[in-house]
Order: sequence, then structure tokens, then C-alpha cells
Amino acid sequence: MKLGVPMEPEGETRVGIVPSSMKKLAKAGFEVIIESGAGRSANYHDSDYEAAGATIGSREDALSCPNIVCIRFPGVDGIAKGTNLACVSDPFRHPEHVKSCMDAGITLLSMDMIPRRLSRAQSMDVNSSQDNLAGYKAVLLGAAHVPKGIPMMTTSAGTIRPAKVVIMGSGVAGLQAIATAKRLGAVVYASDVRKSAAEQIESVGGRFIEVDGMDDFEDESGYAKPLTPEFIQKVNDTVCGVAADADIIVTTARIFGRPAPITVPSSAVQNFKSGAVVVDMNADVGGNCEDTVKGEITTTDNGVIIIGTSNLPGTLATTSSMLYSNNLTTFMTSLVNDGEVVISDEDDILVGAPEGSDFYVNGMGGVLICKDGEIHPKQTRLGGVL
Repeated sequence: MKLGVPMEPEGETRVGIVPSSMKKLAKAGFEVIIESGAGRSANYHDSDYEAAGATIGSREDALSCPNIVCIRFPGVDGIAKGTNLACVSDPFRHPEHVKSCMDAGITLLSMDMIPRRLSRAQSMDVNSSQDNLAGYKAVLLGAAHVPKGIPMMTTSAGTIRPAKVVIMGSGVAGLQAIATAKRLGAVVYASDVRKSAAEQIESVGGRFIEVDGMDDFEDESGYAKPLTPEFIQKVNDTVCGVAADADIIVTTARIFGRPAPITVPSSAVQNFKSGAVVVDMNADVGGNCEDTVKGEITTTDNGVIIIGTSNLPGTLATTSSMLYSNNLTTFMTSLVNDGEVVISDEDDILVGAPEGSDFYVNGMGGVLICKDGEIHPKQTRLGGVL
């Protein structure tokens, strides 16, 4: 069984498989072919892969393998019919990826569609592993740009009060951001549209911002539900009011398959204090802050710094690649049966939980998007997008 790992496109510093995964992959029967230079930007060199047992080849060599693992969708050129392609294809925002795989007869396994509530899926959940690092790095970026110290300090020259940090959203990224800000010594406030998140926020050192009329706005797949415009406005007003005198504001609100909701309108930014830093974790999908510029760090007329870094895990490429590789290695080895990669409709990771189970999500399958030129029958929500 050959497994190809191509180089990622320009701007993506991570790599799909790292040398430490070779032992487990080889034990499962995989022969791994790495495109030369694929891991360089993440500090994994060709010599490291060779020492671990991988073969270094050309892009053509990697893409000719019957199984391909990467992060970004690589396109279909050079990939043969029947190939298993595992990547983060973001099929709802990029249905053209699905269509091109259907036309080429490629089996698309989109790792961002992992059924994260299944206990077996947790070790394969690339969303959680990458979001965790993104939340950590978001706070570090905020701390690096804010023009004051973070922890309380008592000095002979006077006492420095701790910085105030507001985290908007408390999913995986938000909880890590809260914990990181707390470890740095900040006073941390956090919000979420899921009322059940209050206990989680407090468990990592945050103070929950409650909004009148708040309910548990979470869907059956574990993602935040779309909110009414009226309630969004209420949440924005309440949380931005708390953030008005904050030193760092981190926005994490992401709705699966949709543009990021605006949680920090321009009018709120105008009320933030000079020197405040907004770190927008969703600049890549439109941004939570109305004034965010994707890929740039800007300063408003009233002195608010807005960070629109669009690939936060990529700024920690060595670690994020290692975690992604662990996720994908566990996933790929789980598919091996009698020396072959088997794409089975009996696998809940691939096709989603069976109807009637506690983990069933109507209209949503698992990571298997299309096979043999057809979208999987359980992906009816996605089918409506194509």
C-alpha cells in the first residue's frame, strides 16, 4: 500500500505527515512517498523522512500513489481514478473540490467533516487539534502587540494591574485561548452562545459573560447553530460592552460551512480603547470583526490594532504538523483490513453514525464525501450545495 504526501501550496507551512508517524504507518503496511521538500517549511527535512523509512520522490511520484494525505486540497491533476484523497477540502465552502473529484472518480475523504462526537473520532479530529493550537497562538499574538504588560506586577515604581482579555466563543479554540491568557496572568472574560459553556469557561479560569435570553444554541453535530439577527445583535452589544475597556479581544465564532458571523462591528471597535488588540481567528472565512483585513495587521483611526492572520496553526508549523500527522495516521491505519485500505459503509467515521443513534446527524455523513463519481448518499446537506 503506497501513501503519497505532496508538498502543500504556497502559503501553507504545514505538512500532512511527519517522520515520527513512519513507524506506525509502516507497521500497518504503508510505503510512504514524500514529495521532496514537502516538510521543509515545518522543519522536517528529506533526510529526516529517509531516516524514518520514507521514500523521497517527485510530486508526480507522490500523486501517483493510490492513497494521498495532505492538508489543503491539491487539485485533481495527476491523481488517478480510484485514488483515496484525505485532506481538509472544506466542501461546503468549496463545492468545486467535490465536483472535480466526482468528475475524476477520486474518493474524497474530507477530514474537516469528522463526526467529532464519536469517541473513536477524537484521536482523528483535525479540527480540534488545529483549533487548540490556534487559540493558544491567538493570545500570544495579542500579547505581543498590546502596548502593556499582561500579569499584575508589584514594583518599587508602582503596581501594574493585570491586563483584561475578552474571548468571544468557547469552543476548543476559545477554551485554549482562555487558559493561555489566564496562564499569562490576565483577567479573562469569555462568552458563548451555548449556555452550557459557562462551566467549561470557569474551569479554565475565565468569567462567563451571560446574555439575557441565552439558550443552548448548539446543533446535534456539536457546532453552534445560526442565530437570529436580533439575538446576534443582543450578544454583540453585551459582549462588546464588556470588551470596551479590554486590552485584548479574541474572536473565535465559526459556523460550520458558513461565513464567519460578525461579532465585533465597526461601531464597537470605535468604542474600544486606544492600544486594544483584536485578534480575529476567522479572518480566513470572512472574519468576526467587521474591520478585519485578511492576512494583515491594521490599526484603526482610534488606535485599535486588528490582527487578521489567516492561518494561525501554520504559524506553529512544526507542532501543528505533528498533531495533524497523528490524526491522519490514526485515521489511515484504521482503514486497513488484510493489507488493503477499505472504504466501508459500515464505518461510522466514514459515513456518520447510523440513524437512530445518539450521534446521528440528519443529512450529514462522515468524512467520505464522494466515491466512484457519486456523492455519498448520507451527504444530503452537501448534495443541496452542489
